[in-house]
Amino acid sequence: MEFINALITGLPFLISHLFVTLCLLFLGITSYIFLTPIRELKLIKDGNVAASISFSGALLGIGIPLASSLSVSNSILEIIIWGLTAIFLQLLCFKVTDRFLKDLSGRIEDNQLAPSILLFSIKISVSLIISAAIIG
Repeated sequence: MEFINALITGLPFLISHLFVTLCLLFLGITSYIFLTPIRELKLIKDGNVAASISFSGALLGIGIPLASSLSVSNSILEIIIWGLTAIFLQLLCFKVTDRFLKDLSGRIEDNQLAPSILLFSIKISVSLIISAAIIG
């Protein structure tokens, strides 16, 4: 009976926190799509592997810190604050990397794997650092 009570008590929190986090993931990826010059979804549909690697890095790069935020937050407000911070930092990461790697967008559009793999690695590295900072 104790299990049933715990489930009834905890399930609404699980569902609400999960829903908010998934909404933040959607917001982060949507922001990434609109703020970056690369049209990765179109390129992926056309079979561009470099765009797929880069976009996968964005998904994981935003998702990893959101997962950390979900694991340490006690309220929906905390999830939102840390989630928005992580999304902003990931978008900033792309912009800084784009400055250092000249014509990153064009190179990914040309299906060059080397810059795409480097960008993927940078996104994941930054997301792990952001996650560690969130966890504290």
